[in-house]
Amino acid sequence: MGVRLVDRLPKEARFTKVGADIVERVLEMQSKAFEIERVLKSSRNDKQREIAVSAPPVLARHLLAPHLQDLSKRLGAPKITILSEPHLASLARMEADLALRLTRGTDDGEIVKKVGRMNFAMYAHTSYPKIDHPAEWEFIGYTRRQPDFEHKRWLYKTIANRRVVCEVTDLSNQYEAACSGIGVAGLPRFIGDGDSRLLRLTTEQTMLELGIWLALHPDRRKDVLVRHTMNAIVEVLHLKSLTD
Repeated sequence: MGVRLVDRLPKEARFTKVGADIVERVLEMQSKAFEIERVLKSSRNDKQREIAVSAPPVLARHLLAPHLQDLSKRLGAPKITILSEPHLASLARMEADLALRLTRGTDDGEIVKKVGRMNFAMYAHTSYPKIDHPAEWEFIGYTRRQPDFEHKRWLYKTIANRRVVCEVTDLSNQYEAACSGIGVAGLPRFIGDGDSRLLRLTTEQTMLELGIWLALHPDRRKDVLVRHTMNAIVEVLHLKSLTD
């Protein structure tokens, strides 16, 4: 273009003034392109035979995946993509058609509805030798790589000065570790109560409760497949006693 857009410095690169102005306009163009794509996708309801749902790993693994066949039949057998990711998918950028979340999110432009709640409790394998001695419980925690989030804060507040016997990366692995008998884990009750290998432990400490939210972009609210998928997910939540 014959114009310097970036200044390359010894340790970094910076946009020039005109470069920064162009980037701002490019982002506006990108936003409009995504808007057009969303409108077009919602207008092809009779041809749309696939849908992508973003969900945190614990809900993707223990809630959606076990019910995929039922969901597929209810929706007329479309191609269903489950995005099991800890970060919040951008609905504006078409990273997903629908998002199931454990937080309301930060994008005020999205349509967000609270559809359920997830209660937690402490669990250990039925053979765990210290079940009746809470002061001696040894816990399953997170590795240092995991960022700060609500379940992690609650878990370590509950652990206090007691020992962490092992560390894993997510709730699904904490569940599997608890089933091995190595120690105590703070798990969603819909997971822990459904496994006969685990015993829900009695404690006077406050247990965690997280809201479950469904989010869609306003441009997709008339999308028939998106609406039907939302209704089907709510029915699965109800089946697992996760609705309010």
